[in-house]
Amino acid sequence: MREESVARLKRRVSEMPVQHRKIRVLFVCLGNICRSPTAEGVFRQLVKEAGLANTIEVDSAGTGDYHIGERPDPRACWAASRRGYDLTPLRARQVTRRDFEQFDYVLAMDEQNLRALKQLAPEEQAHKLKMLTDFCSNGECTVPDPYAGGPQGFEFVLDLVEDAAQGLLRQIGTRTEV
Repeated sequence: MREESVARLKRRVSEMPVQHRKIRVLFVCLGNICRSPTAEGVFRQLVKEAGLANTIEVDSAGTGDYHIGERPDPRACWAASRRGYDLTPLRARQVTRRDFEQFDYVLAMDEQNLRALKQLAPEEQAHKLKMLTDFCSNGECTVPDPYAGGPQGFEFVLDLVEDAAQGLLRQIGTRTEV
């Protein structure tokens, strides 16, 4: 993100009323061990580098309960670490109905997870649901699950997530205009 964009975002956030300053983002995939923790790690680092760690809260979850309490997939950790992201402190959890009340953005990695989230979301919170790729500049429509593939799948996920994370941070900056 360009320096002047970061400076503008910081200024807008600092002008917001205190009760509106915290923006919460939740990334969601199926098991919360590959794509969504990758997105959490990448976005958390981007937010930190922008000096907005006290303003934007980041988390991830899975629609399934397959891996609750587990670390991210070692291949996701390895690929992320090659680009300077640390996913090792993260642990998988399952998304809950309460998440829709707590988070401003609930971002699905693919259509299957978006459908599952729509079924779980209270009607008055459904507007928070989006695809992560809605924020991509390259026209991708989904973040494919790399679990059954090789290392190149994890690299591709990182490419998509890094692009979308930049777009998301720009969107949040636009949203915080007063």
